Amino acid sequence: MKNTDTLQHHQQLLAYGWNTDWNNKMEQMPASARQLVPARVIAQHSHSYQIMTPGGEHTATVTGKYEFNAALKSDFPAVGDWVMAEKLPGETRSVIHNLLPRQSAMIRKAAGSTVDDQVVGANMDYLFITNALNQDFNVRKMERYLIAAWESGASPVILLTKADLCDDPEAFAAQMESAAPGVPVHLISALQNQGKEQLLPYLQPGKTIAVTGSSGVGKSTLLNWLADDNIMETQGIRENDARGRHTTTHRELFLLPNGTLVMDTPGMRELQLWDAQDGLEQAFSDIEALAAKCRYRDCRHESDPGCAVLQAIEDGTLEAKRLHNYRKTAKELSHLARKENSLAKKAKKAAGSSSRKSERRTKAGAWDYD
Repeated sequence: MKNTDTLQHHQQLLAYGWNTDWNNKMEQMPASARQLVPARVIAQHSHSYQIMTPGGEHTATVTGKYEFNAALKSDFPAVGDWVMAEKLPGETRSVIHNLLPRQSAMIRKAAGSTVDDQVVGANMDYLFITNALNQDFNVRKMERYLIAAWESGASPVILLTKADLCDDPEAFAAQMESAAPGVPVHLISALQNQGKEQLLPYLQPGKTIAVTGSSGVGKSTLLNWLADDNIMETQGIRENDARGRHTTTHRELFLLPNGTLVMDTPGMRELQLWDAQDGLEQAFSDIEALAAKCRYRDCRHESDPGCAVLQAIEDGTLEAKRLHNYRKTAKELSHLARKENSLAKKAKKAAGSSSRKSERRTKAGAWDYD
């Protein structure tokens, strides 16, 4: 079947972002996968998914083989992913056999002490990072989100919500702009219907937007506002500390009336980063640019003579807290990388030991069943 024919065959998926690029990726899959149908993951639960197939919405699980071969949590499908699925005869259920290569993915470290990752959302064009203009406003926290956003491959956009609660929202926007070089910053208020016109360039048919941020910043209210409909439940914030209650309990992809796809994600108390060195350099590109001007290439930006970074702090063109957060995050990522390498070496050693034992047993006839 020609490329244009297969694209037409799956036209029911065009509303969910299927296009020539995805069709080409499908055509490059193994022959066995091409016998299946493409589908997009629109909701993720603990042990199952909701997927949009050419024949409509199905409940789905991965095959046993898929689960066995998945080494990390990120190997499993996530909301926004395109998968190759097999419909079960006579049912609105499917099984997922393959995952199409991701265009973008926001990944964080999974909760707990285990070294594993978790995909917050996949195949987004834009990542709306939200922060409310109340007591929960925190530039340093937003810097962490920007690292993950730049690492994801999606284009970050900062939304400062609840602008109606703030006496001087422009001052907060200026703070955010200085901490987010090259990232658009928009002041909005869903309750007062302010700022929607600034978001129209992103709200295009077939484009996917993920909305992320802490609990209580108004993500669900924002989604309802963009959809001009109450498609999400909303809750108030705790008055004593302006912290939000969890409204969204799972990740889900919504198709808005204008054709834009918006992904809502549960609020995060803390964003633990994962393998985000490139994102760190992009989010702190101002510090990286200054560091390139230091007298010494291995300058630690602490007390070295001719340090352009420290000079910028003295001049007032760089905030000392921003440099502190940069150092702290770089150390955190370095520690995580060492931990990953250590675990990888242990796994490789264990695999090699197991292989040698198996080889010895085979030579001794212990596993020779022929």
